[in-house]
Amino acid sequence: MIHPAIPSSRSDVIVIGARCAGAATAMLLARTGHRVLLVDRGRYGTDTVSTHALMRGAVVQLQRWNILPAVIAAGATPVRQATFFYGDETMAVPIKPRDGVDALYAPRRDLLDRLLVDAASAAGADIVYGVSLKGVERSGSGRVTGAILEDQHGRTHRVGSRIVVGADGLRSTLARLVGAPAYRVGQSASATIYGHFTGLDVDGYGWYFVPGFTAAAIPANGGLTCVSVSLPATEFTRRFAHQSSAAFRAVLALAAPDLAQRLGHAAPSRLQGFAGHPGFFRQSFGPGWALVGDAGYFKDPSTSHGITDALRDADVLASAIAADSEAALADYQSERDAASLALFDVTEAIASFRWDLSELRVLHERLARSMSREVKPALSA
Repeated sequence: MIHPAIPSSRSDVIVIGARCAGAATAMLLARTGHRVLLVDRGRYGTDTVSTHALMRGAVVQLQRWNILPAVIAAGATPVRQATFFYGDETMAVPIKPRDGVDALYAPRRDLLDRLLVDAASAAGADIVYGVSLKGVERSGSGRVTGAILEDQHGRTHRVGSRIVVGADGLRSTLARLVGAPAYRVGQSASATIYGHFTGLDVDGYGWYFVPGFTAAAIPANGGLTCVSVSLPATEFTRRFAHQSSAAFRAVLALAAPDLAQRLGHAAPSRLQGFAGHPGFFRQSFGPGWALVGDAGYFKDPSTSHGITDALRDADVLASAIAADSEAALADYQSERDAASLALFDVTEAIASFRWDLSELRVLHERLARSMSREVKPALSA
């Protein structure tokens, strides 16, 4: 249940961060009988910067966990086609019924994260918002044995646990506290600015590409469509100094002139931006701790694959924690890396913007093959 204060009892697992990776990890562990404390410094049911789009692997996971019916009931638009616009050329790709799902979805994070948190709560996890991680407790051997947490009133709480999981994003506090090194770092980064629009009729996912710019139209939930524009991170400050509507529309007109025209004078709910960050793989396990989601592995959002990766990795990590061995945690990281390396490399190439449209098509073919392969482990789990 969601508590107003941090419970004083010891937990089996403390999860730091109640977004999709952390909430899913907490839910899965609670469903197998673990005493789980899930904390987040933010507030329940809020939005966050996100590409929204779920790929097949994520939809499969949500179906398996019985979360997908609630996503659909909340009005998430079914996506049955992805259309790629390479300059003036168009390629439509139908989303074929496969792996137990017949459509993709792109729920906003205030919906998706809330549903996962609610499922974790229903499974018995203790959940507290307004809580930040300030330190870790250690044994004489250096093993992490709990977390030092600060509540919204500035009070400090020491809570013991068998393992502390950092699901607290690419600037993870837990990763810093345990000294988790990055052992592979990307060289490319794209920057994105986006808004949500009403009244825009789109047929599935729309991906737009011209040299130097990309754009997307992603039907979400509540009758909203997320429209985004992206460009090399080195250009973000020059193009989007004030994240103004005029700057957004100017870049959209370059990346997707037809989409820009269809938007007309419609105003977004608000514009949000991400200035870009190189991708990385971090050491994601150690004595008494683990990392999941962007805290352990982050790649550029240009391929809209972050949520799909997060749900996949939450599933693998929860199984490793349940096995209660260092070997299982090592296998978690190895399995994650094996499933992610090809995606990471092709995302790096796309985010570099050092492609012409014919080269980009080849990269997208590589991306599609990698995405097709990644669904198989989820189905056999």
